Amino acid sequence: MKLTADARGVYPIAPTPFHDDGRIDAASIDRLVDFYLGIGATGLTVLGQLGEAAKLTHAEGVDVAGRMIRRASGLPVIVGVSAPGFAAMRELALEVLAAGAAGVMIAPPNTLRTDDQIVGYYRQAAETLGPDVPFVIQDYPLTFSVQMTPEVIRRIVDEQPSCMMLKHEDWPGLEKISALRAFEREAKMRRIAILCGNNGLFLDYEMARGADGANTGYAFPDMLCDVVRLVAAGEREAAHDLFDAHLPLLRYEQQPGVGLAVRKYLLMRRGLLASAALRRPAPALTATSRAEVEHLLRRLARHDARARLPAAG
Repeated sequence: MKLTADARGVYPIAPTPFHDDGRIDAASIDRLVDFYLGIGATGLTVLGQLGEAAKLTHAEGVDVAGRMIRRASGLPVIVGVSAPGFAAMRELALEVLAAGAAGVMIAPPNTLRTDDQIVGYYRQAAETLGPDVPFVIQDYPLTFSVQMTPEVIRRIVDEQPSCMMLKHEDWPGLEKISALRAFEREAKMRRIAILCGNNGLFLDYEMARGADGANTGYAFPDMLCDVVRLVAAGEREAAHDLFDAHLPLLRYEQQPGVGLAVRKYLLMRRGLLASAALRRPAPALTATSRAEVEHLLRRLARHDARARLPAAG
């Protein structure tokens, strides 16, 4: 199975589960992937920013990706292979592709400044990986400090037939989606999949602008699946009602720096992770933060039964 430009739905970004002592938690990996399969996820992304990929050794990264790929039972799995150099990127990409990955995701280094530099970087990355390796552009200027205009993305897509998807995480970015879909309608760019990140914070209107779904790691990815299904069924107001109920928790989980700690805490509260541990160096949730998350869960439970969790221990 290879990633194609027809990808759509929800590709949750999987965290890497750890035990409290920093060891990788294989049992929680299996439980998490089974959950993604059960909620109707259409794909999966591993070793992304939220997978703490930079804190894993090469061997650990290959092992984590391989376990998730095997457990996903044929669901397309995208693996983040961003690296400071192309040699490391190629080595990881070839190993995870051999394990069954559907494609790879590449983020731009923060040294890129001009349009030509950005286009040239993806040209070299595609040449390094080879024409048969489908790849995803990760457009996340808030983290990578690299500004990709719609025209830059169009140039990359035009030059690289192996580019199949844009992970759209610009903010604000609704007009970018509209511009890219306009390129397609005007036959100025072939169609690619557009799945959106930013914790799904703008998914309600991103779908209306032409996005194909979500590629993010919110602790209630089942809600994201429901929103995408409701939009596809033409039930726009029902999609907005469900999304609006989750918005306060989405916002809280999206906080820079501490967001992944919040997400892992929520996934632990949902019984999917045995521990909320991040691998060091890592921030820790204070007792006050945990209390705020619990308050948000109680408020969400008024509208979505999935948030009605047993009392925290």
